[in-house]
Amino acid sequence: MEEQKQGELEERRRFPLERRLKEHIIGQEGAITTVASAIRRKENGCYDEEHPLVFLFLGSSGIGKTELAKQVARYMHEDIKKGFIRMDMSEFQEKHELAKLIGSPPGYVGHEEGGQLTKQLKQCPNAVVLFDGVDNAHPNVLTIMLQLFDEGRLMDGKGKTIECKDAIFIMTSNVASDEIAQHAMELRQEAQEQSRRHLADSLDEVQQSEIAISKKFKEDVIRPILKDQFRCNKFLGLINEIVYFLPFCRTELIQLINKELNYWAKKAKQRHDITLLWERPVLELLTRGYNLNYGARSIKHEVERRVVNQLAAAYKQKLLPKGCTLLITVDGELGDEEKGQASPSLRLELVDKDRKTQKLEIR
Repeated sequence: MEEQKQGELEERRRFPLERRLKEHIIGQEGAITTVASAIRRKENGCYDEEHPLVFLFLGSSGIGKTELAKQVARYMHEDIKKGFIRMDMSEFQEKHELAKLIGSPPGYVGHEEGGQLTKQLKQCPNAVVLFDGVDNAHPNVLTIMLQLFDEGRLMDGKGKTIECKDAIFIMTSNVASDEIAQHAMELRQEAQEQSRRHLADSLDEVQQSEIAISKKFKEDVIRPILKDQFRCNKFLGLINEIVYFLPFCRTELIQLINKELNYWAKKAKQRHDITLLWERPVLELLTRGYNLNYGARSIKHEVERRVVNQLAAAYKQKLLPKGCTLLITVDGELGDEEKGQASPSLRLELVDKDRKTQKLEIR
């Protein structure tokens, strides 16, 4: 067991948490660094053992908050099913739904079953617990969470106390997402202006440069919004780290689209023996489907709408011979709509052995 423990420590030294998280999450350098640093303190024993580790993830939908929580759980626990507890807080909007969380008191229906949270925390007291969409929860639920974060213990419906000081609690919220997105866009704009003044060769360098939310913005803008939402200074004081998730820049959007296209290329190869290729302008065109409010989900939907729909139609119409190679190209110029012409679209072309292409006529 000692050798196994040493082996695990060596593995974590060679592949630190930051590196593992960046393999699964695009962008969010600041969020990854903040979370990894806090967990490293916990692993090394440099934290308050009387209180659990508590995070609040802020940012718009589809930007990586839930995925980061899942990856932290995979890092901390071999058994992800036991080590990761996800509570959708939209299910706890009413006062009486608190019983689902901690269990019904004696004499009430469902008393013997226990609560969803307490039952799972009994099995794994050091689990990573995700409270997804915490701003949707009823104030009574937040009162229970206050006890949980403050004392690291929770009493279930049967009156039994569950100790969970070693757990990691992560809350996600869309509160102030518009303000955070707007501030991040302004910071990037300032970086671009500064880059132009220094005669930068490429704006890609600016897009990749890390931007940080200012302390003044956190205190003057975000803090009042959080106080108004949670209405308890003590609740906010128990949060170890408030982590900010920023909108994707152009370079990160290209990575997201590449990742999504690679996913569908793999599916096409596995299911139909079709090789899928694409040109660089395809990535540029698909970035236009990005929506700040929906994050990576808007990119996923754009790829499905403009690429996967054509693939499905071509296959249904038997235009794709087995083992063929398909090339996705842009039909038109990317700047056509600015000249008053029709906006460019995507098309599929068959590639033969001589690298010649033939446009598919999809009905």
